[in-house]
Amino acid sequence: MIISGLDGEFVIDDDLVEESEEEIRRQVEDFLDGERKSFDLDFSFPDAGLGFVLRVIDEIPYGETRTYSEIAEEVNSSAIAVGNYCGRNPLPLIVPCHRVVGKNNLGGYRSGRSIKKKLLELEESLPDYEE
Repeated sequence: MIISGLDGEFVIDDDLVEESEEEIRRQVEDFLDGERKSFDLDFSFPDAGLGFVLRVIDEIPYGETRTYSEIAEEVNSSAIAVGNYCGRNPLPLIVPCHRVVGKNNLGGYRSGRSIKKKLLELEESLPDYEE
């Protein structure tokens, strides 16, 4: 399913979520409107490495960030691999890969860097990188 918001689109694999498309859409829209800080959805993680990394990312609290390197250290991988897994996240927003940033820049985001910046601003967690 595709949900629009913050001048972008989020592609969510609703086959991994038990709730209805309407409920997913409602909760995502509430999150994007700043009315929700977490999701009350039952979902499944993908298998193998992707699911392992997403489980760690899912633990990052609202309003906080972690670097690709920090996640990589936790899962015994590389920062590049973590970035690639973030780019394959089938549950953006629900599993908050936008909270994973680079040491010196925001890093990428499947829906675009400007959307990632807006999400971090919404959560008041935008890192202050030296320009």
